[in-house]
Amino acid sequence: MSLAEAAPLPPFKELKQKPPKLNITRKVDGSVIIESAYPLGEFKHAVPHILEERADAHADRPFICQRTAEGPWRHVTYGQANELADRIASALIGKGMGQDTPLMILSSNSIEHAMMMLGAMKAQVPVAPISVPYSLMSSDHSKLKHVFSLTKPKMIFADSGALYEKALKALDLSGVTVVTMDGAPADLSPLIYETLCATPVSAELRARMDGITHDTVAKYLFTSGSTGMPKGVIQTQRMLMAQLAAQEAIRTEDPDPDDVPVSLEWMPWNHISAGNISFNNNLNSGGTVYLDNGKPVPGMFEETIRNLREVSPRVFGSAPVAFAMLADAMEQDAELRKSFFRNLEYMGYGGATLSSDLYDRMQALATEETGERIPLTTMYGATETQGITVVHWITERVGLIGLPLPGMQLKLVPNGTKMEVRVKGPMVTPGYLRDEKKTAEAFDEEGFYKLGDAAKFLDEARPELGLVFDGRVTEDFKLSSGTWVSTGTLRADLVAATSPLIQDAVIAGLDKPYIAVLAWPNIEAARRIAGLGPDASPQEIVSAPAVADYLREKVGAHNKAGGGSSTRVRRIHLMLEPPSIDGHEITDKGYVNQQATLSRRAELAEKLYQDPCPPDVIEIG
Repeated sequence: MSLAEAAPLPPFKELKQKPPKLNITRKVDGSVIIESAYPLGEFKHAVPHILEERADAHADRPFICQRTAEGPWRHVTYGQANELADRIASALIGKGMGQDTPLMILSSNSIEHAMMMLGAMKAQVPVAPISVPYSLMSSDHSKLKHVFSLTKPKMIFADSGALYEKALKALDLSGVTVVTMDGAPADLSPLIYETLCATPVSAELRARMDGITHDTVAKYLFTSGSTGMPKGVIQTQRMLMAQLAAQEAIRTEDPDPDDVPVSLEWMPWNHISAGNISFNNNLNSGGTVYLDNGKPVPGMFEETIRNLREVSPRVFGSAPVAFAMLADAMEQDAELRKSFFRNLEYMGYGGATLSSDLYDRMQALATEETGERIPLTTMYGATETQGITVVHWITERVGLIGLPLPGMQLKLVPNGTKMEVRVKGPMVTPGYLRDEKKTAEAFDEEGFYKLGDAAKFLDEARPELGLVFDGRVTEDFKLSSGTWVSTGTLRADLVAATSPLIQDAVIAGLDKPYIAVLAWPNIEAARRIAGLGPDASPQEIVSAPAVADYLREKVGAHNKAGGGSSTRVRRIHLMLEPPSIDGHEITDKGYVNQQATLSRRAELAEKLYQDPCPPDVIEIG
């Protein structure tokens, strides 16, 4: 069949967001300023005031839903949430807490976590939600001790004192009130959460609420710690309100107050994506969020599948690995597919590039179920900046990072062979907690925050098509030939080329004659490729000849398409030891630290360049 005879692709479902509209300024020094031409929307007062508005408008509407241990969903309504937040705020005021005495939260997402966070904000108490792996997966609690000493909290909330006992006892809790739901550990004499919830509403509460300004500190969120110890990023109400105003500014229509958006959320609230952007958007829209205890890892994604049989979200956002697992499940289960697409308006991915083959699979499933393709979007940002850019138009191109949101100035600055990303606007942090030196270093002479990433236009002649992520400036290196290697771009391309076998990788080759790779395989995908049964060990699986043949074929095709030494991969070693949090190899957002991994696994990296090629290293023809 000729191209002219090919059936047209199905239409996309409408994406209720405005098309790109830009103002671009090119400066004599080679830098480029990019801004949205849409004006920033109206700022609201603050997060706790939005809660009060929603409680007044629909007190009985479910706000947050969470499964009980027995399985059914329990929920808190907007009216109940506002009352609980008032009581918790009153308890914090009674303990003399305010802007200088933060609340630290060690727990994963839960109704109680949300109530503590909202209550603290009402009392003008900054909230510091901490990555759960710092407490439960670390052997030395070094990062937890660091963020504790930086934050200096007056209160810590841990939903299960028994679960977090080791973490709590690793800290000097002198003068710190511990709050748990189970009364453990007893020797710390913790307050019971229900006691806070029974506190009479303080007469001072309204004055605290009225005193909240856009400069009031709402949270301290911590960077991933991928290049050292985490930095405490100050999050003001201005930043949170600017994010909402920017997203409202690109909507094509006002939301229907009687329409209840439903979402399913697994991403942790100690990150901007879930804790600021998703949480506040759900609150602002009067939506209902179902907390998902599943995660996109083998053995835990089944919980997400279970939830998606019961919850049909308006928007589904996750990492590309979750889309791969979801596609596998929906290709085998028509009822799951029907539930997933029933109310879906668009999907969002982040954390890595979605591969083209996975995009095609998801669109095939959407078309089969709905007769339409589903828009895919993505947002780019950092803890220090909130969301900077977003894909707010329909595109078939995956891998974009979008264009600046209203109110943000994005500056691309020449840096070697790349254009470094810098940003300024009301969503950017005023600085780092107790670290004036790092705050000063983070901004340039014009007040732009320096992200350390690089980006470029997909098409210089058509900037409205969007920006493409072009790697981390500091991770790029030269081969011995002097050829530059763009590490971030190559990693994304390699994962896409070998999908679904390679989950992530680090690129070696600094001052070496060629590029080689240390990679983490998807063991279940490798098992299928190897044709081995469930009793086969991981080592047997990755050593199977079929796995090596698969990589030679896929990476060989990638090498031919790349056409140069800057993208050509010569050798690969598949690693079974997962990346280490204590070794700073990975963050809880799943970002792999290139330099830390190569340093920690120096012997493996050296094996990649041994002659003759070792038997556990795969040589690509």
